[in-house]
Amino acid sequence: MTKSFWLDEEYHDAYGEWVRRGLPEFDDSWGDIAPVLFACTAWWMAIPPRMTPGYVRWHRRVVSAECYRNTWDGTLTARAELVSPLPAELTCSREWWHDRGWREWPQTFGQFLEPSDHDLARAPHVRTLLLVEAPLPIDELPPAPPGPGDGVVDTARRAVRVLTRELNDLLTPIIDRLEG
Repeated sequence: MTKSFWLDEEYHDAYGEWVRRGLPEFDDSWGDIAPVLFACTAWWMAIPPRMTPGYVRWHRRVVSAECYRNTWDGTLTARAELVSPLPAELTCSREWWHDRGWREWPQTFGQFLEPSDHDLARAPHVRTLLLVEAPLPIDELPPAPPGPGDGVVDTARRAVRVLTRELNDLLTPIIDRLEG
């Protein structure tokens, strides 16, 4: 089975430094009764473009992955964009092409890329994304720290580890199916 997300332990220390330098980003989450906002901020600090390269890495089909606090009830929601093949309605016939030479996602060494301006000047592109939005369980998230004292970095790492696991559980079956 493929992994959708993993932690790049080479950036373990760099992530800790990002958290220490970015403590003001956590200001709204200190002492929160729910761990959601703290975990979302920890995730945001672990992924590109905030941290490049990211402490969290992802499968080539993942374009973006966010975690946010649902404004309706405060639960944890994930939002991910995945590269997908064209739907069957577009592949069953090329009639809609009108000899324009449509291209899908450009790839380099198996990585999906946005087309460059040069690519777009030469041919039209149609790129399919799946948008996945789903609640994530919060039972295993660590409690939000009371303030910016000791233990914040370790708590942020634990939160990111839990979110990585939950996102793997959610998205890996979809990615496995897309990889066919």
